[in-house]
Amino acid sequence: MKSILVLSALSLALVANSPAQAGCLTGAVVGGVAGHIAHHHALAGAAVGCVVGHEMAVHKKKQLAAQRAAQRADAARPPGH
Repeated sequence: MKSILVLSALSLALVANSPAQAGCLTGAVVGGVAGHIAHHHALAGAAVGCVVGHEMAVHKKKQLAAQRAAQRADAARPPGH
């Protein structure tokens, strides 16, 4: 039964609309499993995992945006400068 729940949560993470939602769902799954293993605190682990996963996804999105902006700036610079 638990494996069905884990697979369902993972499939939800794959079809999430935004990277932040996917980060939350993925973090919740990982946190829930870790919390369950650590003295049956699956709900607390899922909640913390969601927050951490969301923050990591937002951070990664900002990093990618900064890299793309830097690449555009390099491409717009005239050759030889």
